[in-house]
Amino acid sequence: MRVIVIGSGIGGASTAYQLARRGADVLVVDAGVAGAATLAGAGIVSPWTTRRDDAELRLAGRAAAFYPELVAQLAADGAPDCSYEVVGGMVVSADPADLDEREELLHRRAAEFPQAGTVRRVPPDQARELFPPLAPELGGVHVSGAGRVDGRVLRAALLDGAVRRGAAIERGRAELAGGKVLVDGRPEAADAVVVAAGAWSAELLAPLGVELPVAPQRGQISHLELPGTDTATWPVVLPPSSHYLLAFAGSRVVVGATRETGSGFDHRITAGGQHEVLDNALAVAPGLATATLLETRIGFRPASPDGLPLLGAVPGHPTLHVVTGFGPAGLTLAPYVGVLMAEGVLGEESEVDISALRPDRF
Repeated sequence: MRVIVIGSGIGGASTAYQLARRGADVLVVDAGVAGAATLAGAGIVSPWTTRRDDAELRLAGRAAAFYPELVAQLAADGAPDCSYEVVGGMVVSADPADLDEREELLHRRAAEFPQAGTVRRVPPDQARELFPPLAPELGGVHVSGAGRVDGRVLRAALLDGAVRRGAAIERGRAELAGGKVLVDGRPEAADAVVVAAGAWSAELLAPLGVELPVAPQRGQISHLELPGTDTATWPVVLPPSSHYLLAFAGSRVVVGATRETGSGFDHRITAGGQHEVLDNALAVAPGLATATLLETRIGFRPASPDGLPLLGAVPGHPTLHVVTGFGPAGLTLAPYVGVLMAEGVLGEESEVDISALRPDRF
């Protein structure tokens, strides 16, 4: 079976890899547009810390549990290291009542999702031992199973794994017209097509009369460096806001991110966005004030009206499938969703029913 996957962000790369593992003849087509969410995003794999309690949490719990299996799959296929590591996560606050609430929630989540690991209260002095730049008044609740992943590295590993399994990757502009796939105007035969073009998915489907409710949400994410500081084992830090701090090896700390709904595809670092990111980061971790500002990345998250992904076949087009709408959760959800999409495209039975996430549910 020949499958064309349009888009090579984390959704497309994951789906392509899992299709290739199952023996499909896969062609990945990517236009290489600026602002792909995967290439900007910081990967926090800790769904248990969210306050949400809905279909996304159930799916995200499975997705987080899948990561060790994915690491093993990629290693067996000889793909490069995908960068995933379990480093723990810490919800922080200066309000003891808030921490009481989060601690109780995390104990319940750990009972439901064993992959969350152990949960423990961390007083301010111990919180700063784990993440030294933290404000001295912040205590935390630590969850040992939280992980981190570099979106660029993971995407590259998945595409490498797909190629090792026989997939082909082509840079070009794909179009859907008259039941055909055109790549730079050239027809390409396919038994099935997966549209995984992130925030650009809606414009790909529009010529078919399909209205996909996905819009770009700009995220501005800054990378800092603390020269001479070993940051490799620092945990993910999650304050009460939607912002975060995420350390990687090489003295690097990633801080973000804005969630700019209605941004369109405006690929700029703005003064207001930079102020928001740094203001939030330094309020939580004033010890980062002397860090070097290395870069700020821009990514357009594919946002759906209800914040949930859009997955599955397009009504009226049985060989056309969609995988998008992950919002800020792409690096958590998409590696596992790639399995579910591959199973759906190939007509295999799946352990998870994703019909509630169908693209026409609105």
